[in-house]
Amino acid sequence: QVQLVESGGGLVQAGGSLRLSCAASVRTFSTYTMGWFRQAPGKEREFVGTISWSGEIYYADSVKGRFTISRDNAKNTVYLQMNSLIPEDTAVYYCAISSKYRPTLRKDYDYWGQGTQVTVSS
Repeated sequence: QVQLVESGGGLVQAGGSLRLSCAASVRTFSTYTMGWFRQAPGKEREFVGTISWSGEIYYADSVKGRFTISRDNAKNTVYLQMNSLIPEDTAVYYCAISSKYRPTLRKDYDYWGQGTQVTVSS
């Protein structure tokens, strides 16, 4: 059974930074694509970015240049470094795992974490 556990969320002022982590309990973690999504109150869950097993990274336009995804296969962990945060980044952030190439849709992912809250104050 696959488990994903996010951590690192919190309250930060606009312009600040946070780093989210997602630890995966899955065999052969290095063969999977990992993704980050977020969901703001009253809105649909939206794609943030993804990193493939080979390290290929793809971001949503809304976070490009501010957010960075990385992974440490030795630790079965994927990270989301968020810089220059703005209030519109406030959401619950989820990590997810996929066996697809460049998955950007919710239906492309097989397992999800429970989410971690990020709140950006103005």
